[in-house]
Amino acid sequence: MKKNPFLNTILPLFIGFLVMGLVMYSSQNKQSTPSIKETQDQHDQRMAWWRDARFGLFIHWGLYAIPAGEWKEETNHAEWILTTAQIPVKEYEKFAEKFNPVKFNAEEWVRTAKNAGMRYIVITSKHHDGFCLFGSELTEYDVVDATPFKRDILKELSDECHKQGIKICFYHSIMDWHHPDYLPRREWESRSAEGAKFDRYVKYMKGQVKELVTNYGKIGVLWFDGEWEDTWNKQRGAELYHYVRSLQPSIIINNRVGKGREGMSGTYDPETAVGDFGTPEQEIPDTGLGYDWETCMTMNDHWGYNKHDDNWKSKKELIQKLVDIVSKGGNFLLNVGPTAEGLFPQPCIERLRAMGKWMDVNGESIYGTTASLFPDLEWGRSTTKSEKIFLHIFEWPENRILEVPGLKHKAKSAYLLENPGTSLNIKYRETGAEIELPEEAPDPYVSVIALELNK
Repeated sequence: MKKNPFLNTILPLFIGFLVMGLVMYSSQNKQSTPSIKETQDQHDQRMAWWRDARFGLFIHWGLYAIPAGEWKEETNHAEWILTTAQIPVKEYEKFAEKFNPVKFNAEEWVRTAKNAGMRYIVITSKHHDGFCLFGSELTEYDVVDATPFKRDILKELSDECHKQGIKICFYHSIMDWHHPDYLPRREWESRSAEGAKFDRYVKYMKGQVKELVTNYGKIGVLWFDGEWEDTWNKQRGAELYHYVRSLQPSIIINNRVGKGREGMSGTYDPETAVGDFGTPEQEIPDTGLGYDWETCMTMNDHWGYNKHDDNWKSKKELIQKLVDIVSKGGNFLLNVGPTAEGLFPQPCIERLRAMGKWMDVNGESIYGTTASLFPDLEWGRSTTKSEKIFLHIFEWPENRILEVPGLKHKAKSAYLLENPGTSLNIKYRETGAEIELPEEAPDPYVSVIALELNK
């Protein structure tokens, strides 16, 4: 067959130029985010305030505070009530008309956290129900446009945090049961998914994240959640992580931004997954994890407000959990679910007040400390700071002798942190040391001994 010079010469050139043009157009119009790289020193500097803080307040608040855990004859709901009670989205939206928390006082909230010894606050900017506690230009399903309250809660709270020297941080849900483009739909709902485009939802979510990171000053942490459904993947998580840090390079982001979290234990591999810290939920690891982590926990059994839930952890239990977590190198993010009026439940206030009283005396043994040097202490826990070791005594020995196995480095002095003027005798043995204690424990929850070491 006779060769056609057009097909053999001109056509390949035309196809080549066409492909090149399509590639150039695609690269110019693709929303790409440069990867944020940092040295170990830069990473440590970025994480420094968070590691020093050790104790923060989690706030779960939204439309779900209105039913207060109750729907029809069931009383075990909270922030998941839209799906646990299988409430149609259009019906759930009606809660917005009733959301008018006139007793909300940002100054009081921040002061309560600060007096409790907390150094940062993480509040739900948007939970899984899709409702926003801030004024967003991308939706009217927010506190400013959809409620009679019409005030930007995050603006008031962030301004007050900046004023009082507390780090403001935002929780933001990747999952969104309200947005028409979020997939998958709940199994029980009849809302059609026809025409829904998940990529369009991701663009919306990133737009809201940009609002959060650029409209409220310097943000300490962006705390993601709801990443476990199949529509979210490792690539999307990495893209979102780097996008957020391109907007505010010093921000800290948890591991739930991407894939890799191992369930409620919150563990992950920092070498293969994005995120700056692990997120154990409602549990404390048996030991340290070898990387930064933070246990988030409720005071009772629910994150959002449930008026029927009276299963409160005791003051002693919460203080000992704080010490246990910090002794293993972690942070403690303790939750409050405010009422629909905008108030912290009284049992929460009482517990925070007790923790603050303890921290006023013993905060030195928490802030800026590192994990225990001792593998196991039957009577309590320990933390470390430069030339100091802190011994946290949960159970006061009846014989008034505190055995510290493995303590062989002679201390310059030993004293009760509650009373630095005290001087405790130490006897050193081959296996460790014995400290002579006063007859009674100075603190009803956790008593602390400080050991000053020779340089």
